[in-house]
This record gives sequence, structure tokens and C-alpha cells, in this order.
Amino acid sequence: MKKLLLPIFLCLALSVSAQWAFRLPAIISNHAVFQQSADVKLWGWAQSGSTVKIICSWNPTDTVKAEPLKDWTWTTSVRTPKAGGPYTITFISSAQKVVIEDIMIGEVWLCSGQSNMEYAFNWESKPIDVGDEVANSANNELRFFQLSHTYSIYPKDNTDGEWKVSSPETTPSMSVAGYFFGKTINQKLKVPVGLIASYWGGTNVQSWMTSEVFENNAELKKLADDTRPVNWAPTEPSVIYNSMLHPLVNYNIAGAIWYQGEGNTGEPQNYGKLFEGLIKGWRKAFDKEFPFYFVQIAPWNGYWKNSSAYLREQQASVLSLPKTGMISVGDLVDNISDIHPRIKKEVGNRLVNLALKEQYGIQEIQPYHPKFKSFTINKNKVNIRFTTTGKLTSKAKSPANFQLAGADNQFYAAIAKIEKDGSVTLSSKEVKTPVNVRYCFTNDAMPDIFDVNGLPLLPFRTDNLEYKP
Repeated sequence: MKKLLLPIFLCLALSVSAQWAFRLPAIISNHAVFQQSADVKLWGWAQSGSTVKIICSWNPTDTVKAEPLKDWTWTTSVRTPKAGGPYTITFISSAQKVVIEDIMIGEVWLCSGQSNMEYAFNWESKPIDVGDEVANSANNELRFFQLSHTYSIYPKDNTDGEWKVSSPETTPSMSVAGYFFGKTINQKLKVPVGLIASYWGGTNVQSWMTSEVFENNAELKKLADDTRPVNWAPTEPSVIYNSMLHPLVNYNIAGAIWYQGEGNTGEPQNYGKLFEGLIKGWRKAFDKEFPFYFVQIAPWNGYWKNSSAYLREQQASVLSLPKTGMISVGDLVDNISDIHPRIKKEVGNRLVNLALKEQYGIQEIQPYHPKFKSFTINKNKVNIRFTTTGKLTSKAKSPANFQLAGADNQFYAAIAKIEKDGSVTLSSKEVKTPVNVRYCFTNDAMPDIFDVNGLPLLPFRTDNLEYKP
């Protein structure tokens, strides 16, 4: 009897195995948005020896086939059409047939960083510039895939999350900045938009970086190994990347927006090298040099010394990389004592204007902040010129955030005057022979000089003094 039962149990086991062997990653599921007019990867798991057949409803006469490897993984690609939908994708493997439905084709963006990117409509400290947006957020062409906070010392092949269509029920938990970024692309380009929301408040940049970056760069590895533990998030290098980004690298994205930096103000002098490593590492992992737009961290009076001023400078240093862009939010602060400013819609608006201009070619948009160009010294006065759109103006009678220093490198508040030609002249009773200039180069200085588009002048300094904790 036992000899007879053994083959029966074996057949049952094989039958169950075959029935449940085929599966897809969470991000390839109902309501997904795929990148338009692109070679898009599809992947998953199925029995070795089987053939996975894939039929996309936008091209129903073309059956794409994939052969699972010995580890039961399979990967293939399909060509997506121009923006549109809804579509279906049918997967057939052995006796299994899986259909994912309500698929849209459009633009896919990754929203990542820490708490100011994570800041959602339903946070206790409500955003103050969104009006009744949640109540009016029903939009079948705007969708979110949100990941939970997870970490791993090893790269994971799947993640949690599900695609959700924007609605008054789903929008409250979504990043406010990310939401308005995606909504504006949808409105301006008339295409569906998918937002992948992968963020975690209080995290450092090292935890978001690929391990390969550290393996190939001894200096970055040392900087990563020197991280200190905290009780609100893991700080070990790569552990958040492994769990919250690595499972997504096959997914074709149009680009990424990033708001992070507060978690690295303890060692601001190192941020530029790490940040550059993150961008390069992500692009290599996704196998695409996608645009990467980011936010300079906002003023806050709780940072140590001038640490955030140095970190903002380090953030700006990565603009030497291609397809990067930066916005300032120094003026979008409602409370200088709150590290989470409640003005968030405008953050998304400034980020999306970079994308609309640079990625999508809408030329009439001017998303670039005025910035320092040069300065000249004439006795006890300094004249500064800028790269800007139109002449600069100030909301204050006399701009208050300039500083001058002499050869002793002691900086004092300067009296500023905006000249008719748009330049700024500085002087200070304490500095008889000026040598260097700083603007908004403190933790909590809020800019008070703007261009004709209302964008604030970026912080800058002309000295090269090293940060001393």
C-alpha cells in the first residue's frame, strides 16, 4: 500500500508545484503603468522546462516567449506603444494562465528620499497649500505604487505594494510633492502617469546606495562603514536599496525625483561624493541614464553649526553629472523650527518644471533658479553679478542674508543694495577690506531675493573654508 501511495503523493506534489510555480513580481500587476514607446522588461518565476507565453493586448498577434532558467527565473521584453490604455497582458505557463488588467501606458517616475518626500496628505501636520485636492483627486490616468519600509542585508527579488488608481480613498497616503509632480505631467502631456513611491524618513544616503558602488570605491566604502546607528532607521550601507529599490531595477522608468540630505548633516563634507555614487549606481542598476532631479534641503534652525549650509553646497556639486537638476525650497518654509515644512505642492511644481523643460521639451517653461556668477571688489565694497532670468528683486527693503569677510575669514552681516542693472552691491562696517562673500550660507536663512519667475537665488559662497564640526 505504501509503495502505491508514494507515486500518488509525488504526482499530487508535482501537480501543485506546476499549478503555483508561475508568479509575477508585485509591481507587474493590475492597474500598472508601463513606460510608453519603450522596450519594457517583463519578468517573474516559472518551472524550468516550461515556456512562458506572453500576449499584450496592444499587439495581440505577437506572442512573446520566455524560457525559465534553472533557478526558475525568466526575463523578456516587449515593445510598448504610445501612451494609452487600458490594456491587458496575458501570461501562459504550463497549465496556468494569469491576466493582469487595466494596464496603462505612459510615463513612469520614481519618487524617493526621506521624510519630506514621504510627507503625505494625511500627515498630522497637514500640508497648507493643497486646498481640497484630495476630494478632487479621482483620476484614472494617475496611479501610485507605494512600498512599505523594509530593509535587507541581501538584495531582494520582490517587494510588497500594489498599484492604486488616484482617488479620494488612495491619495491621502501618497507623497504630496510626488502627487503634484505626477498630476502636472498628466495634465501637460495628456498621458497616464505612474509614480513609484519608495521613501523612508530619517534615512541616510548610504543605505540607499548599491553595494557595487562601495565594492569599487575604497573611499566611499570607508565613508559608508563610518555611519553611526540611530533608532529610527537602519544606517548600514545598501540595506534599504536592497529591499526598496533592487526589486524594481528591471522596471523601465522615465526618471527619478529625490528629496534627501537631512540624514547626512552630521558629515556634510562627504555628501557630494556619496550622492554622486548613488546617482551613478542607480543608473547602472536600472541600465539607463535617466534624469535625476532633486531638492536642496530646506532651512531649519535645529542643525548643528552650519552643517546644512555645507550639505546644500555638496548637493549642488553633483550638477556636474549629466541629466541632473536641482531646485531650492528655501523660501517654502512656514516654520523655521519645523524640519517638515508644510508647503509641499510648490515643491512638486518646481521639480516637475525641470522635467517638463528638460525631459519633455516644453520650452516656454523657465525652471532654473538665479545663481551666483562673479564678483568684483572696489575698496570696501563688493559688487556681485548673477545668472538669472530678468532682474532680481527683493521682498525686503534691504536683503538680509549676505555676509562679508576679510582676510581673517570672520564673516559679518552685510548691507545689500540691488542696483538698476540687477547686480548687488555689498558693504559692512566691520569689514574694511572685503575678500569673500556668502549668501544664505547658514542653517536657517530663508532667501529674500527672487527672479521674475519668483524663484529664489541659490545659496552660495566664494570662500573655500572646510567644514569643522
